[in-house]
Amino acid sequence: MGAGGRSSSIDADIRDREPHSTSSVSHKLMGGESHERAPHSKPPFTLAQLKKAIPPHCFNRSIVKSSAYLLLDLLISGSLLYATSFITKLGPVGWIAWILYWIVQGCVLTGVWVIAHECGHHAFSDYSLVDNVVGLILHSSLLVPFFSWKYSHRRHHSNTGSMTRDEVFLPKTKDRLGIAAIFLNNPIGRLLSIIVTLLLGWPLYLIFNVSGRPYDRFASHFDPNGPIFNNRERLQVVISDLALLTVGACLFKLASIYGTLWLLKVYVVPLLIVNGFLVLITYLQHTHPSLPHYADAEWEWLRGALSTVDRNYGILNHVFHHITDTHVTHHIFSTMPHYHAAEATEEMKPILGQYYQFDSTPIPLAVWREFKECVFVEESPEEKGVYWYKNKFDD
Repeated sequence: MGAGGRSSSIDADIRDREPHSTSSVSHKLMGGESHERAPHSKPPFTLAQLKKAIPPHCFNRSIVKSSAYLLLDLLISGSLLYATSFITKLGPVGWIAWILYWIVQGCVLTGVWVIAHECGHHAFSDYSLVDNVVGLILHSSLLVPFFSWKYSHRRHHSNTGSMTRDEVFLPKTKDRLGIAAIFLNNPIGRLLSIIVTLLLGWPLYLIFNVSGRPYDRFASHFDPNGPIFNNRERLQVVISDLALLTVGACLFKLASIYGTLWLLKVYVVPLLIVNGFLVLITYLQHTHPSLPHYADAEWEWLRGALSTVDRNYGILNHVFHHITDTHVTHHIFSTMPHYHAAEATEEMKPILGQYYQFDSTPIPLAVWREFKECVFVEESPEEKGVYWYKNKFDD
C-alpha cells in the first residue's frame, strides 16, 4: 500500500491545522545571497504520524543485508589495496595511479565508516553485541574511538539544534568569536579555514573537543574520566582506547615490515580523505543559512531533529550509503538501516512538507557559501530563543 493510503487522514489533519502551508512537499534550500528561512514553529505533525507513514519493513534490520553491504565494501577496499602492488610497475605514471587509489579508497572507506556509524546507532542488526563488536573493529581500524564517539554522538542526536546541549557543530554567538574569526572573514582566510577544517577538524574534535559543546574542564574522547562521559560509560571508553592502541601497534609493525612510505601511501592518505569527507558531510548536514538553532526555552527534540538538511553528492550518495541524502530521516529514526532510509524519506515528504530541507547546490559551492555566510548565530529580534546564522560583524 502506498504512502497516500497510509497517510491520507494524517495529510487531512495537517491541512486543517496548517492552512497557510504551501503545496510543495519539500523545502528546497537553494544558493544565493538571500535565503528563505526554514520553518521553525512547532511542527503540525507528530513523531507517531511520521512513523505511521513509513512502511513497517523500513524499520527492520537485517544482519544478512547489512553484512552484505559491509562485505562488498571490504572486498572493494581489499581489491584496491592488492592493486597497489602493481603500481610500481607503471613507471612515471604510477603517481597518477596512486592519486586515483587514494581518492577511490578514501570514498570506499568512508562507506565503511558509515556502516560502523550504523553500528553505533544499533541499526546494523537486532543484536547489540554484534553491533558493538563490528562497530568497534571497523571504527578502530579507521582510528576512531568507537564507544567514546558512540556516546557523544548519541547525545548529539538527543540535542540537535540546541544552543547549549548539542555535542558538535555548536554555533557561536558573535560575542564568543575570537579575533581570528574577523581576520579569516575574507576569501583567503575562508579558503585556509576550509582546508584546516577538512584536514584537521576530525582529530581536533576527538582529541580537544574543538567545535564541540563547551565544558567547564578539558574534554577529550580519549579521556574516560572526562566530562563527556558518565560513570556507566567510562569502562567502554577505556576499551576504545585499548583497541586504538592495538591498531597503532599493528600499524607500527606493518611500517617496520613494508616501510613508513608504504604505510603513508596505502593507509594514511586514504584515511585523511575519509576524515575530510566525514567533516564535510556532517558540517553541511547541520550548517546552512536557512537553518535555525534554539535556546532551551524554545528547543524541542523534533524541531531540533528537523534542523538538518539533505544534500546531493551524486554517485557518492550510494558509496556513502545515503547518509548524505537521507540525513533528515536518520535524525528522526536513527535505528533505521541505511538501505531503507531513501524509501522512508520519500514516504515522509508529503507529511513533512516545508519542514523537509534539501539543498541541491553543488557541494564545492555549498561549502564556500556556508563558510562565508554561517560565521555566527544571532537571536532573532522577532522571535526570542530562535537563532539564525549571520556573517556581518558591523550589524
